[in-house]
Amino acid sequence: MKKTTEGIETRELNLIANKGGSGSVGFKLSIPKPWAAALGVDLNNRSVVASFDGDKIIISGIKK
Repeated sequence: MKKTTEGIETRELNLIANKGGSGSVGFKLSIPKPWAAALGVDLNNRSVVASFDGDKIIISGIKK
């Protein structure tokens, strides 16, 4: 599902879950390529800054 409200594009995405050998569980999120490009992320520059306020996760590109 993709919608745009007040200039903000919103999509419903699925988390990728993986279970480690010790029983720990981790999650990953795949974002659309245009979003990654807008953050300045590519195959050679994959670092971002992620912030969590207890309700929302905010992902920002790293300015160089």
